[in-house]
This record gives sequence, structure tokens and C-alpha cells, in this order.
Amino acid sequence: MELRDATESDLPEILSIYNNVIATSTAVYSETPVQLEDRKEWLRARHAQGYPVIVATDETGVTGYGSFGDFRAWPGYRHTVEHSVHVREDRRAHGIGAAIVAELVRRANALGKHVLIAGIDADNIASLRLHERLGFEKVAHFREVGWKFGRWLDLVFMQRSL
Repeated sequence: MELRDATESDLPEILSIYNNVIATSTAVYSETPVQLEDRKEWLRARHAQGYPVIVATDETGVTGYGSFGDFRAWPGYRHTVEHSVHVREDRRAHGIGAAIVAELVRRANALGKHVLIAGIDADNIASLRLHERLGFEKVAHFREVGWKFGRWLDLVFMQRSL
């Protein structure tokens, strides 16, 4: 496995992973697939902010990706970022997510960030455990704040001080 900065040529595979997550899970509280142009704008915006988009690759292509962005828009939150990480369905539980999150922690530290936030669906036990193993602690549990697949969803916030 190699970790590197994403390029525009990675976007079709990133898009495939993201749209699979939307279609099959509650990791993203959306039911609408995104288009390639949406991912291009997302990548441009992350780069314009000086924020990373990391991909994990192997001989099969992009196996996962992650990034972070501003937690909230107000200046007082400028030292806090919220990350997301998604792994291709056939490559989950192989350490890819952990490697990406560890790299995001390193990158956030290098940018002088103070706290890294993870917003995780309360039923996503694998992600909750992964983040706990990587030093994140549960700090909030929001009940029934999301709606997808005909049911209410709970959102857990975890954080790690850098």
C-alpha cells in the first residue's frame, strides 16, 4: 500500500468509492450520488485551503481516501478540522483506514491544527473502534439528527487533540 496526495486523475476512483458509500451505508448522510465535477470542485477547494486529500493505492488502484476541512466557518474554530475517510468496499478491514487517518493526523499537526474531529454514524461500530484505537475519544452523541434509508440516524462526534 502506498499513501500519497490525490491528483485529479484519482477522482474517478474516489468518486466510485464515495458513491458506493452513499448507496450502501450511513457513513454519509446523503442519498444522492455525486458527479465527477462535484469531486473536482471538492479537490480544488481542499487544495485552495491548503488541506490534503490523501489516497491509498495498491496494484488494484485507489483503495481508500481521506481529507479534512474546516470544522466550522467562524475564525475561533480555525485550529480545529473535521476529517473523513472512506475505503473501497472490497478492501475494508485491511488497515487502510487506519493508515489514512494516521497520515491525516500527521498532516493536521504539520499545519498547526489543535483538534481533529470525526463525525461518525452511531451504528458504524468499525469506524468508532478504529478511531478509538487511534486515540480519539467520544465527546458527543446526537440522537436522531440524520435521516436515511427510511430511518432516523444518530451521529457521534469523536475528537483527538494534536
